[in-house]
Amino acid sequence: MISALMIIGSIIAQPDTSIILAEQSEHRVAIADVNTQKITWDWKPAASNVKPEHVKWFSSVSDAKLVYNGKYILTVASGGGVALIRIADKKTVFYAYAGGNTHSAELLPDGNIVTASSTGNFLMLFKVDTLHFPENVYTKKVFIEFGHNVVWDQKRQVLWSAGLSKLKSFTYNFNCDQPDLVLKDSIELPGHEAHDLFPVYGEDALWLTNNGGVYKFDIATKQLKQADIIQRSIKSVSSGPAGYPTIVLQPNESWWSNEVLDAQGKPVFSQKGLRIYKARWFLENKFSYPANDEVRVCK
Repeated sequence: MISALMIIGSIIAQPDTSIILAEQSEHRVAIADVNTQKITWDWKPAASNVKPEHVKWFSSVSDAKLVYNGKYILTVASGGGVALIRIADKKTVFYAYAGGNTHSAELLPDGNIVTASSTGNFLMLFKVDTLHFPENVYTKKVFIEFGHNVVWDQKRQVLWSAGLSKLKSFTYNFNCDQPDLVLKDSIELPGHEAHDLFPVYGEDALWLTNNGGVYKFDIATKQLKQADIIQRSIKSVSSGPAGYPTIVLQPNESWWSNEVLDAQGKPVFSQKGLRIYKARWFLENKFSYPANDEVRVCK
C-alpha cells in the first residue's frame, strides 16, 4: 500500500481511500477521496504543459491508471491523446496522438507505451522519449477489432487485449526504437463488444466486461466465469485487498455516471455534475509492474 503523497506542499487523501477517475465533465483526470466525497487532485491538459493546439486531443478522458510506484498516471482520451503525468507537480512528462477514439493505454517493460483505439480497430505502439514529443514520435499500428483495453502481464511477458468476442495475447519485440507486437493466442469469449480489461487485485486473473456482463478470467486455466457483480453496461471494474469493495462504473446517463458503485450497486463515491467514465482504486498494480518501479525512457 502506498503512503500519503505530498502534492505541492499539501497532502492529498490517503491513497487507501482514494480512487482515480476518468472524468469527462471537465476533460480531466481526478483523484477523489471516498471518505470525504471530495476531489483532492486533478489534471487538466489546458492547465499543464500540453500545447494549446493539442488540448483537444484530451477531450473526453477515457481511462487513467496508476503507474511507476504510484507516482505517475497514464491516461488516454477519446480525442486521441495519450499522456504520462507526474502526480507531484502535474507535469505531463510525455504525450502523443494515437487517434481513433482511444480507450486505454499500458506501459511496456522498457518504458514504451501501447494504446487501444476502437475507431479504426488498432493498438498503437509509441517509442517514449521524454525529451522529444509529441512531434516525430515513432509509432506502429497493430490490428485489433474494437480496441478498448490493454494489460501487460509481467509474469508471462505478454500483452492482453480483448476485442469484440476474442481475448488476445501478444508478445512484445523489446525493440526500443521500433516497438512491435506479434499475436500469440486468441481465446473465444461469450458475449460481444469487450470493453474493460483490468487485473484482479492479488490474483492471477483479469476482470473483463462486455455486453454480456462482467467476468473473471483465470489466466492459468483460461477459464472465464461470470463475476458476482452487477452486470449491466459496466465500463470499468477495480478491486483491492481485503476490506476494499470491488468498484464499478455503471452509466446512469448516456455513457457516464456521477457516481461510482460497489459490486452490489451501492454508491461508494458520488458528486453531482460529474461525468465519470472509469474509476480505479489508487493502488499499485503488481500484476503488470515490478515493485518499486521507476520511470524508464527507452534507450
